[in-house]
Amino acid sequence: MKITIDGHDIDVEAGTTILQAARMIGGECVPPTMCYYSKLKDCGGKCRCCLVEVTKGSERDPRPMPKLQPSCVTPVQEGMEVLSAKSPKALEARKAVTEFLLINHPLDCPVCDQAGECDLQNLAFNNGAYKSRYIEEKRTFEPEDIGPHIQLHMNRCVLCYRCVKLAEQLTDGRVHGVLNRGDHAQISTYVSQVIDNDFSGNMVDVCPVGALTDKTYRFESRVWFNKPFNAHRDCPKCSGKVVLWMFGDTIQRVNAPKDEFHEVEDFICNECRFDHKNVNDWIIDGPRKFEKFSVININNYTKKLDKVEIIADDLILEGRKQDQEKISMSEFPYDEAELEAIKKTKEE
Repeated sequence: MKITIDGHDIDVEAGTTILQAARMIGGECVPPTMCYYSKLKDCGGKCRCCLVEVTKGSERDPRPMPKLQPSCVTPVQEGMEVLSAKSPKALEARKAVTEFLLINHPLDCPVCDQAGECDLQNLAFNNGAYKSRYIEEKRTFEPEDIGPHIQLHMNRCVLCYRCVKLAEQLTDGRVHGVLNRGDHAQISTYVSQVIDNDFSGNMVDVCPVGALTDKTYRFESRVWFNKPFNAHRDCPKCSGKVVLWMFGDTIQRVNAPKDEFHEVEDFICNECRFDHKNVNDWIIDGPRKFEKFSVININNYTKKLDKVEIIADDLILEGRKQDQEKISMSEFPYDEAELEAIKKTKEE
């Protein structure tokens, strides 16, 4: 099937969503996401951050779709035309969704362990949503201990359902989920059961905000003070491929490697994540580049840069007439000796 997104044509297989097609193209046309996770089934369609404008439904029915569509759950059609980054309507809607997500979110980025690699922080930064019109009292919850390794802060949760879907598909016997309804909805454990299985730590990695945090790393360091390194070990439970966040020779935390869309490439077990904080336990492969744009790498140029060709006039130090006029040098023309020297240099 052929689909056009922001003027870019691409052929995709039937069943591909608009978001997946946009990710194949890459660049600015890729919508932001908070709930969608390509590694998890039945995930997406909850946060509405990835809204796009479908200006042509298909070749069979070329009428535009009357409303903005969530790209993560909208399948492509033959001849479909979509506007993402080039749609003022979609960009405005994403800003509104960002403001909505921040309604109850606390302004505790300075003390939150997710600061610097938070998807909601990046979303707010990119959309310029720095002010809130919400004057009512925010909903608040007490911090909840949901396992030996994980601390839950429901105040920060945006109900993306990622941790619930991960527990259903990766672990045995999910014991947590969404309780209550409406603005009382919250992530919690059932009947005070504790989340304790070999892969529960991956919920920390899939959480887009700081609602689920690693107890072994809480308040230890800011993420931008650490250096990430690719490493691996022989592990019978998982791939053993991880990212070590180190401060000097000390391993502050261990997490799973992520791709450019901030999604985990290989889920890792709790033993690799929590029990091996000694450098000698790992084979370090080398420093790791940042996966995606974030607050911690705004001034870090790790991506490939195209060679810049500077086109300059000859004798650039001579100065152009328009520059002379701009800086009020027109009253100081060259004397005869200077003009002769310039002429001689040009001839050479």
